[in-house]
Formats: sequence, structure tokens, C-alpha cells
Amino acid sequence: MVRGSWSGSGDGVRRARRRLRSSGRGARAGAARAGQSRAGFLAQSFFTGFGITLANISLFVFQKLISGGTEAGIPYWVFGSFMLGAVCSIGSVLVSVLRTPEIPPTPEELAAIRAKKAEGGTFRKMLGEIWEAIVEMPTELRKLALVYLFQWYGLACYWQFVAASLAKSIWGTSDETSDAFKEAVGWTGLVNGWYNIVTFSVAFALVAFARRRGAKMVHSACLVLAAVGLLVFPHLTNKWLVFIPIIGFGIAWASIMGVPYIMAVRMIPSTRYGVYMGIINMMIVIPMLIQSLTFGFVYSGLLGDNPNNAIMFAGVFLGIAALVMQWIKEPPIVRDVDDVGAMPVAGGH
Repeated sequence: MVRGSWSGSGDGVRRARRRLRSSGRGARAGAARAGQSRAGFLAQSFFTGFGITLANISLFVFQKLISGGTEAGIPYWVFGSFMLGAVCSIGSVLVSVLRTPEIPPTPEELAAIRAKKAEGGTFRKMLGEIWEAIVEMPTELRKLALVYLFQWYGLACYWQFVAASLAKSIWGTSDETSDAFKEAVGWTGLVNGWYNIVTFSVAFALVAFARRRGAKMVHSACLVLAAVGLLVFPHLTNKWLVFIPIIGFGIAWASIMGVPYIMAVRMIPSTRYGVYMGIINMMIVIPMLIQSLTFGFVYSGLLGDNPNNAIMFAGVFLGIAALVMQWIKEPPIVRDVDDVGAMPVAGGH
């Protein structure tokens, strides 16, 4: 299954941004003081949604402002979007690195680090530590890994096929070289920008909901909203109506970027945040890798090469993830981790 190189440009930018965000989660968990973990992860949802909103809108705006393309058929506005994304990504990383103070290790921790270095074989020991952490992974975190399998597999399907689905259901074309398909790609930027507006609008409200109703129930409910939205999405033939069901996807995206981590930090010992946050990042990457390797056969063999079916398939997988989430026994609330009574709600944003 081959997608048009330029029609998937937005997906490529999003994957790069997700890798950059993932690399910082362990640092955020380790740097947050008591009482900040929940707020920190949901603040991540706010700023992630805001940034991706600007990125997706740029796809639509640049398409209107920049004309022409390469001999290979790649429009120049795609290059503009990538350049803007590169500047913003590098700039935000530099600001974080240069302005975020690192909590110095205690004398005991520093002595332990030096002792490990003196022993040698650091890389082998690092791999051994990762393997040991996987073997000793808490049962509930293993269940969360299953949620992630369905959740991120479904998300990858949406991001890969949303433009083709809009082109087919609204513009009535599957020809990636047609002007109608190019217009669908630009409209996809607005649709994705809209769901990210929803994301950063509700991110902080999810803090209060997760505190009152429990992270498990909140995340399950958000995934159900996304599942319903994606099941409806490909059946709409009006380009304005598609903004309605995608609201559920935006709410779920806010939850995905924060709420599971609220549970995760209660499941793992604080002394092993680093290695387990790395493993959680693996739980994100591996399902998308599996999707890349397997979905071509599913798309051709079961879904009839129909992008609308792929979007509904994504909705089904998000629904399964919501059900599996109920299988998890949520860890008890830890006061110094979950006390966020002073946090603002979304109404202020």
C-alpha cells in the first residue's frame, strides 16, 4: 500500500513531534515536585494541542499562499510547512533545554552513579536494567500496554487515512494528483487543527474530572467519544459537518496525552521513573510499528482498499481500548501526586 508522498506530509510532521514529546516525559515526571505530576501531564496536553493546531492550520494557509511544486509533484507549500515545523521544534527544544533547571542528584545518588561508572559495562547494564524492568513490570502496567496497543494502532490508522477519507466521502475522488484531493488535504489540516483546539481547551478540565471520577473512567469515556466520532465521520458528505464528530477525537487526544500517565506514575516506584517512562514510550512506538507492518494486508484484504473503512476500523480499535481500560484496577490516589485542587479549569483558556 503506497500513499502519496506529499499527501502524508502532515503525518510525517506529527510523527516527528510525537518523538520529541515522548523524549521529555521521563524528565517531566522526575522534575515535577509533589502535587504537580497530574497537572504537568495535562499541561502537556494543552501545549501539545495548541502547537499542533498551529501546525495543521499552516497546511491550509500555506496551500492558499504558496503555489507551484517540484517536478516530482510535491507542492512547495509542503516544504514551507516542514520548514516551519523544523524551526518550531528545534526552537522549543532549545528553550526547554536552556531554561529548565535540572534537579541535582543527592550525594547518595551521585555516589551510586559514580560507582556504576566505575564498574564499567554501562551499555550492557543499561540493557539489563531495561529487561529487568520489563520482567518486573507491575500487572496493571501490563494491562495498560494492551490499552496502548489498540489505542495507538487506531490513532495511526486515523492519521494515515483521514485525508483520503475526506477526499472520497466529500470530494468524491481517490486520485491523489487531482485538485479535489489537494483541497481535501488542505481541509484535513483544518479538521486536525480543530480537534487540537478542542484538545487544549479541555486539557485542564480533565484534571478535575480525573480527580473526581478516577483516571480510568475518564480515559475510557474519552476513548468512547473518539470511537463514536470516527464511526460517524466517514459517512458525512458535508465538509462543515465533519467538525462535529471530530470533537470527540479532540477530547480523547487530550486524555491520551495526559491521563494514562497519571495512572502510570502511581503504578511504578519513583526511583524507576526514567526506565519505565522509556518503556511506556516503547508502548507507543511498537503499536504504530505493528500498524505500519500489518495494516497494508488488513486494508487490502478486509477493508477493500477503502479509506472510509480504515477510519471506522480506527474507531473500533479505540472502542476496544476503552473496554480494556476497564480491566485495569486503578491504583489508589496518592495525595502528594494527585492533589491539584489549585489547578485552573479549561474555562480560563
